[in-house]
Amino acid sequence: MKPRGTAELFIASLVLLTASAPSLAFDLNNLENQLNGTLQQNLSPGSPPQNSPNSNSAALASMNNGEVGAGLKAALNKGVDSAVSTLGRTDGFYGSPKWRIPLPPSLQKASDLMHMAGLGGQADALDLAINRAAEAAVPQAKTLLVQAIKHMTLVDAKNILTGGPHSATDYFRQQTEAPLTQKFLPIARQATAKVKLAKIYDRYAGEAAQFGLIKPDESSLDSYITQQALSRLYQAIGDEESAIRANPVAAGSALISKVFGAL
Repeated sequence: MKPRGTAELFIASLVLLTASAPSLAFDLNNLENQLNGTLQQNLSPGSPPQNSPNSNSAALASMNNGEVGAGLKAALNKGVDSAVSTLGRTDGFYGSPKWRIPLPPSLQKASDLMHMAGLGGQADALDLAINRAAEAAVPQAKTLLVQAIKHMTLVDAKNILTGGPHSATDYFRQQTEAPLTQKFLPIARQATAKVKLAKIYDRYAGEAAQFGLIKPDESSLDSYITQQALSRLYQAIGDEESAIRANPVAAGSALISKVFGAL
């Protein structure tokens, strides 16, 4: 058997370490509690008014289905525009402490040791490649996200507003995660192919995943980058939604201001 190099031995031991990556989600922060009464009444003609302060709002009650749905769609579109422009640019990930994608846990935990062992250059190159791949991938998401919003029905809007704090995340993931994964993977693969450490990691991480030593989504750098980029993209959209809800006038849209300002 061919002796393994220093880097291979080092990475082989690193991938045996397992860690949990933080879970990120797009959260509308109980937006459904704010519009639930009025939208539910609008979608179900003849149903009795809900006993909540929001259902008694004269401003919201005066809006028709189209206005409420269009206001929600406008807010989501603004969130998509902001998220894509923030992340889909040079240093959108790499230059941001909030959005930067770390090395996979098995490598991140030992980054200091890698530098001490003379492998720091490879680790740094991989760190940069991971984030540059995410920055290049994010703009590819805009078309599909906008289509998901455009095709949103009043029933979809009702489900988002009444389905719980993560219902909007569920909607975007259901509509876009599979096709976006297919768009992101080749971009990630092209970026990591230039880094020798990526090939070493994939080799041993794949073996470790078969024995349950690391999570399946960490067994391939391409999959890891894609999952991390999508999670941050959805979170960024959620952050913009929170800002719109807090100050709808600042959104610069009369419709958004009317619907969200009535709250």
